[in-house]
Amino acid sequence: MKNMVISGSTFPFSLLAFILILGASSAFNKDDFFECLTLQYQKSNSETDSIYTPKNASYSFVLQSAIHNLRSESNSAQKPVVIITPEHESEIQAAVYCSKKLKIQLRVRSGGHDYEGLSYVSETPFVIVDMRNIRSISIDKEKNTAWVQTGATLGELYYTIAKNSKTLAFTAGVCPNVGVGGHFSGGGYSMMSRKHGIAADHIIDAKLIDAHGQIHDRKSMGEDLFWAIRGGGGTSFGIVVAFKVQLTVIPETVTVFNVTRTLEQNATQLVHRWQYVADKIDENLLLRLFLRSINSSGRRTIGAFFTSLYLGRVDDLLPVMQKKFPELGLVKEDCTEMPWIESTLYFAGFQGQSLDVLVNRTEPFPPEASTPFFKGKSDYVKQPIPENGLEGIWEFLNKEDANRAELQFSPYGGRMNDFSESEIPFPHRAGNIFMIHYRVGWNLEENADSGRHMKWIRELYSFMARYVTKSPRAAYFNYRDLDLGMNNNEVKPSYKEASVWGVKYFKNNFKRLVQVKSKVDPTNFYRNEQSVPPVSSW
Repeated sequence: MKNMVISGSTFPFSLLAFILILGASSAFNKDDFFECLTLQYQKSNSETDSIYTPKNASYSFVLQSAIHNLRSESNSAQKPVVIITPEHESEIQAAVYCSKKLKIQLRVRSGGHDYEGLSYVSETPFVIVDMRNIRSISIDKEKNTAWVQTGATLGELYYTIAKNSKTLAFTAGVCPNVGVGGHFSGGGYSMMSRKHGIAADHIIDAKLIDAHGQIHDRKSMGEDLFWAIRGGGGTSFGIVVAFKVQLTVIPETVTVFNVTRTLEQNATQLVHRWQYVADKIDENLLLRLFLRSINSSGRRTIGAFFTSLYLGRVDDLLPVMQKKFPELGLVKEDCTEMPWIESTLYFAGFQGQSLDVLVNRTEPFPPEASTPFFKGKSDYVKQPIPENGLEGIWEFLNKEDANRAELQFSPYGGRMNDFSESEIPFPHRAGNIFMIHYRVGWNLEENADSGRHMKWIRELYSFMARYVTKSPRAAYFNYRDLDLGMNNNEVKPSYKEASVWGVKYFKNNFKRLVQVKSKVDPTNFYRNEQSVPPVSSW
């Protein structure tokens, strides 16, 4: 991996002057960007083998290799004019200046787990800055901190931490090939969130390239912008090159379990009871719940999968479960003790495999392997869903193909309650019992019938309105959803349009995000279909 440049710099004046001359013509030609970028690379002695156009044999591979949801890409008539896979900040700066001068959309991609494809799809001519080569990670074991570049994946971060320490970890998602850039800047829920909060809670510094091509750290960007990129999404405000994070101290041994109960094993009653327990139980324990229609013993039923991490030994876990959730009937034989790093394999579906799978960027996350097309949505729950509401969910699940649709209940409480709603842009704190993630997936052969699956998830979402938060009906920004109230073809949302989804994602923090955007990017250079708008676009 290449060393991370962590000193600030500004774009060379001579290079800027060159761009101004080159951009004298306002008419866009698809070759202009490539020529501009090539010449700038030559001036900075950069290799041009990180620039891909449709004429390159590797173009399609580079485009497709980091797409984890083919739905948006398959519906787009536009392909990127150029894909840049920079290895140095100066190459990102070059892309920013050429994009700005030639008035072409710039999209930034870190890992590609992008629910609506906003990092690799546009309805207007665009270029992609793919951060896959900006992925250096350095660990400071004395201060328990790490600098991680945003093109790194979660798996690469976990792997690097584990190589340095048995008692350090980081609180972030379960899928190893999620990119750090989008995940951290949008929040970053974790199997340790009830003990340690979310990823964005632990960001203590950052490196960001603004709309002028300048590189900032926390001090030079100021506290307002630093606040915004910790949960408000990075791509509305700039290109985050790296985050400095505070690592968490964990026990050498943790305990995991995955217990399945069907309707015939009282799943309805157990899920109902879970809602009264999950956010109040010992904060070292996170009881996540997956709900799917499955085939069991030759017939369809509902499976409730209680998938859990306890930051401690099994002998300490069992008394907690027996006291707070005896209905589940957890026994020692259901549990497995392991180091934390092995638990990351367990929850990603790679139990028993080598740790090297964490740094295999092409290894698919198991659910994606069978359903490369999907639609996701999210909700928050403050009052337990009654049993008849759960039964309504079962009816919906049985209308979809077995194991193709899923609801994930992720519990809150614990450390999640210790932060105010305005401490960072991520506002979903005290009062939430759990977050719901809805997902339906389908394969290539079914894509012609994708409308049926989209209709299903939208009808389920409508049904759930009575059971979830209201005014606003909140949503998680990292589960981006273009259904949330705006014109999907409009990439310059007005404040009125954007506030519909903005308030759902950020609640009262949306107004402050707009203020920050108006200050740091008033011309709305960094934008997509759900980017924070500046005041100038009202």
